[in-house]
Amino acid sequence: MSKKLGLALGGGGARGVVHIGFLKALEEEGIKPYCISGTSMGAVVGACYACGMQVDFIRDTMLKLKSSDIIDISVPFSRLSILRSNKLQKLLIKHIGDKKFEELEMPFSCTAVDLYSEKLYVFDKGSVALGVQASSCIPAVFKPVEHDGMLLVDGGVLCRVPVKQTKALGADVVVAIDAIKNTADPVDKIPNLVAMLLRVFDTIDNHNVRTERAQPGYPCDLLLEPELEGISQFAVKNLDKAYEEGYRLGRDNIEAVKKLIAD
Repeated sequence: MSKKLGLALGGGGARGVVHIGFLKALEEEGIKPYCISGTSMGAVVGACYACGMQVDFIRDTMLKLKSSDIIDISVPFSRLSILRSNKLQKLLIKHIGDKKFEELEMPFSCTAVDLYSEKLYVFDKGSVALGVQASSCIPAVFKPVEHDGMLLVDGGVLCRVPVKQTKALGADVVVAIDAIKNTADPVDKIPNLVAMLLRVFDTIDNHNVRTERAQPGYPCDLLLEPELEGISQFAVKNLDKAYEEGYRLGRDNIEAVKKLIAD
């Protein structure tokens, strides 16, 4: 029996479609992960797969997405956000149903951040759609999700790639995919204030990621960072390119994965 493979699928907005291509490459080799933990877009893809959705269906559904499928432009600014995230939850329920984590075909979890306690919160029970909605709730863009006395936003604020959470699900081997690479324009070409703020957030995020990875005993056996230059995490376009990059990433690393999970 091979070792239990766990996938840590990181955030990355539209770039997260790379995860679907990677799963397709594994599928072609008959490799199915034992468990998945995801953050933000990684949570969306991971939840769909853990619910038993076919990889090709996930791909086709994602590639057909339009901004209007996720964003309700008729909703005015609120006190805490530009938009609501109800459309995302409804879209998830449409495709996966209102399933509970306990009903999924494999162990799955996703991360969010509680603004009250300033701590990471891991969803591994209750409504999958609610957990994924919270995990994907980009601060200031989507209204935070209220749950059990918490005010929850995107898990990427504190945990871009949930490696430790994947290990906690029972994985023997953890393969992580970090879709945030080559995202930023040169500093002297930042076009506006919003882009500047996003660049500052990316700088803080990258620092936190490097610090975590440098810790002794960081439980990641294979860290993969696909080349996605030119693909914006904030635009619903070039999704087919992100998928192809993920598939190529899987094919290029399939032997490494096989070696890790072999007895």
